[in-house]
Amino acid sequence: MKRLFDIIVASIGLICLSPLILIIAVFIKLDSPGPVFYRGLRVGRYGKSFRIFKFRTMVVNAEKIGRPSTADDDPRITKVGKFLRKYKLDELPQLINVLKGEMSFVGQRPEVPQYVNSVRKGRDFIPL
Repeated sequence: MKRLFDIIVASIGLICLSPLILIIAVFIKLDSPGPVFYRGLRVGRYGKSFRIFKFRTMVVNAEKIGRPSTADDDPRITKVGKFLRKYKLDELPQLINVLKGEMSFVGQRPEVPQYVNSVRKGRDFIPL
């Protein structure tokens, strides 16, 4: 039942929001070079890894330029990215992950591998 709910709601969401998603994609491409989507690695249910869909809000190769954590004033965040983050619009593409069965509307959020590994080793995760 939960999976059926995810499929129906994600499908309706993607269809209804597709004009907004397209507009955001165009603004991202106009704002800075690089891909529209950020495909970060996450660990989901049963420890299975997958690549999450998010709109790219930072410059290309941001992880190589600075720290893994970002503050609101991080210079790596693009102009469009600031707006998307403020209104959580960068997370809309995660509906694709829900439709694929990698995420669900109900349940825990997938975590970054570094956090999962530190918890498995019994350490507190402290982002740098």
